Amino acid sequence: MRRVNQGIMILLIPFIMLTAGCSRQETGEPSAAVEQSLERVTNRGVAVHDPSLIKSEDGRYYLFGTHMAAASSSDLVHWKMFAQNVGGRNPLFNNLFTDMKAFEYVGRNSENWYSVWAPQVIYNKKTGQYMMYFCTTSSYIKSSLCFAVSDSIEGPYSFVDRIIDSGFTPATIKYTNVSDIIPEDDYSRYFLLRGYNNQHWPNAIDPALFYDEDDRLWMTYGSWSGGIFLLEIDEETGYPIHPEADEDADTYFGRRLIGGFHHSVEGPWIHYDEESGWYYLFVTYGSLQRDGGYQIRLFRSENVEGPYVDPAGQTLGGEENHHDFGMKMTSNYTLPSLDTAYMAPGHNSVFQDVDVLLTAFHTRFNKGGENHEPRIHQLLRLSDGWLTMAPYRYSGTAARTEGITRKELRGDYLLIDHGIEISSRINTPVEVKLAFGGRVRSSEKSLKGKWSYDEKSGEIEMILGGRSFRGIVLEQEDELGRPVVCISAVSPSNHTVWAVRTP
Repeated sequence: MRRVNQGIMILLIPFIMLTAGCSRQETGEPSAAVEQSLERVTNRGVAVHDPSLIKSEDGRYYLFGTHMAAASSSDLVHWKMFAQNVGGRNPLFNNLFTDMKAFEYVGRNSENWYSVWAPQVIYNKKTGQYMMYFCTTSSYIKSSLCFAVSDSIEGPYSFVDRIIDSGFTPATIKYTNVSDIIPEDDYSRYFLLRGYNNQHWPNAIDPALFYDEDDRLWMTYGSWSGGIFLLEIDEETGYPIHPEADEDADTYFGRRLIGGFHHSVEGPWIHYDEESGWYYLFVTYGSLQRDGGYQIRLFRSENVEGPYVDPAGQTLGGEENHHDFGMKMTSNYTLPSLDTAYMAPGHNSVFQDVDVLLTAFHTRFNKGGENHEPRIHQLLRLSDGWLTMAPYRYSGTAARTEGITRKELRGDYLLIDHGIEISSRINTPVEVKLAFGGRVRSSEKSLKGKWSYDEKSGEIEMILGGRSFRGIVLEQEDELGRPVVCISAVSPSNHTVWAVRTP
């Protein structure tokens, strides 16, 4: 992630999510069920930025995040912090601040302390250990990818080594491990005007590891700068397997998947989906601040090394108008049962649980400055192989996607079009009606159209203002624990719409 606030993380007080937004105002005292839901919601908040989600062998869930933050949960709803703040007293590591090799190249950040960002913990199937990959950094290009190992998911982790450095110059490249991989007469490819060519080469942050369909281990990484890259990892040692150079691959940095020319794309995560056979590449556009337009985008590929394309069939290169590329899954938005808008939701991870596919990301709010919390949402598979996100956060139970009748579906909704722009604008719901005869009625011309629904598959097709959408109908709990019929649908134009039944 490309960050402004660095250094020691401060534990933030979670927000209390109350009813408001566009929902109808209810009168009288809240019921016991609503009071219980409110209590459950207020117990969910912790502060874990760039959260990576994993489940331990004993069934407990964990979030690991920037600034050495970590939390655990038994149900994906109630979370408890067990590590926070960058420093030697943090229980996650036993030698990070005694060895200091992780900071040897990057040094201290602008606040005269150390930055430890975007960790991911993965269980190594061959060694039987947990591996944590993370990055250290001191500028928008000077960073190191590192890894550590532990026999326990909660640590302590033992730092092993730096594996990739970025942001070096002809004078500082000697402090990196580039010479171990690349002959000196090839160094010039990385420089522009005696500095690091970050238009073409990556900022070495935001590592995310995954297994492919053949159980080979890979790492994707990168942020802004030269884009998102991919390296295979030796499962036995944890070190990269450096490829032979070709048109799209560099021996040191690996294969460029998307992006470049310092456009906003970061926080990559690749999920191989055994059910569909697709490789899904999630990335985040925009800047992470509350008004930075942070948002999750999605590409996919049939092959681990790409090409990764969006629903329009496009792959992202160095295009200036990169907001036209990648399926936009989130934006700044508000929904019934939220008392605050969600702002800058992004840097997500994906986890396949026993019977539900989940994504974890952090979000800020339109209240409380830059305070942030993680959120878990369910991902849903469409018949054409694309994924879409459930509008409300995961309540501990998978959304109902079967048995919803056409009669139940007809009625009044509040609909959000997440659009494709990168901006600070908050998308607020607009009233629409799924009417008899397959008509979509709305005061907004761009949302008038048609709908059809297959009760057997649970999929809905809509034409809204001439734009086609395919989606899933689901029933899930809103933020107050009330069951709500929802629609989540995507378009070949990279738009996502959410619609929630009005109370």
